[in-house]
Amino acid sequence: MRDTSKHQGLRNKLAQVLERKGIQDIGVLNAIRKIPRHLFIDSSFESHAYQDKAFPIAANQTISQPYTVAFQSQTLNIQKDHRILEIGTGSGYQTAVLLEMNAEVYTIERQHELFKKTSLFLPKLGYKPKRFIFGDGYKGLAEKAPFDKIIVTAGAPYVPKPLLAQLKVGGMLLIPVGDETHIMTLFTRKSATEFDKKELGDFAFVPMLEDKQ
Repeated sequence: MRDTSKHQGLRNKLAQVLERKGIQDIGVLNAIRKIPRHLFIDSSFESHAYQDKAFPIAANQTISQPYTVAFQSQTLNIQKDHRILEIGTGSGYQTAVLLEMNAEVYTIERQHELFKKTSLFLPKLGYKPKRFIFGDGYKGLAEKAPFDKIIVTAGAPYVPKPLLAQLKVGGMLLIPVGDETHIMTLFTRKSATEFDKKELGDFAFVPMLEDKQ
């Protein structure tokens, strides 16, 4: 797994691009500078790995655009030892960003092919979530709730109630909602029954599907 000074230089340039686009969280930018994104995608795309673009990965999924990963991470204001539930492990790139920010990460993937690949690959790079789960993200992970933050990395047609229920008071759920256009939506739990909702603009994601495959 080759990671060279050239790759490091490209990561630094990518972090500069993200800064110009409004990413200011130092922890997020440092993670972008450190994580070898070229190792998360097919080697045929390596020359494009540090462009601010999404790329195809296995099981008809994508590795998210770096700006999207950085925006979601910055919006959630990740702090050391926050308990985070990630819905949609995918390539593991977002997982790695959360781990670089010293969060305690539980991550769920419904595509078995991706689950197997990523759960073997991430530890080889030194990234070890608390748990990798092969399962249905719509159900969350009740046995480890409540969570400080829940991040969804696929476009959901509606907001799953179990995810809202698994937040701490003061906790945040960040989820792209919609059928074709996905509106990045932030829910903050104010009390046992009250949630504050903010819409943060349109983003493009693969759809969030139910059940596991």
